[in-house]
Amino acid sequence: MESSSIDLDSSGERVESGLGLAVFRGDTGELPLETRRVFVQLLLGPSLDAQRQSKLWPVLLRDERVLRARLHELFLELVIDHDQQVAFTRQVVDPEVDVPILLRKATLTFIQSALLLYLREQLTQADARGERAVVSCEEMIEHLAVFEPERNADRAKFARQTQGAVDRAVQLNLIRKLRGGEDRYEVSPTLKLLFPAEEIQELARTYSRLSERAARGELTERDWDDAVASEEP
Repeated sequence: MESSSIDLDSSGERVESGLGLAVFRGDTGELPLETRRVFVQLLLGPSLDAQRQSKLWPVLLRDERVLRARLHELFLELVIDHDQQVAFTRQVVDPEVDVPILLRKATLTFIQSALLLYLREQLTQADARGERAVVSCEEMIEHLAVFEPERNADRAKFARQTQGAVDRAVQLNLIRKLRGGEDRYEVSPTLKLLFPAEEIQELARTYSRLSERAARGELTERDWDDAVASEEP
């Protein structure tokens, strides 16, 4: 039997073919539109979760096998945490295979890392209470203020760095602004999966030492320059 081809009819409607449904003119893909949306979200990252992408989550679970296979073709592993209802991709690592690297780790400044550590702590505390982790922009900025050197000659620059850390967390989808929340944000549960316990402990020790020095007025601009690699132009 002759197989049909994928195309759109003259009205622009999708035409069913032997491979599936065409999404656009000349489409040779085999995945349904909703499955492709899940695939793209996983590639965009950093995660897909049931709460924020409620329409995509059941598609992910339904098509897990085919999505996992497609990601393997890109040397990516699909990670699904069913308890937290979060999924993300990570690079396949195999010492016997020269794996091309598709995913690149996001480079964070010291102040951005300090904010993510704070957000992760808020997430852990909220989970213990059985609540969603919600923080305000003011709370995040106030927490980061402890890292400002006692005799900072450029307070405007520090303010830009702290606000930039919040903006970076939004960009990475690690916090999401709540509707009508007056600059309040919900923390993504992905943070618990992206930061290994060992890494968190090391970061916590570093920030604790710097916080104590800052509280005693001993944190200097040289300490700051040693700790943070500014991304400002």
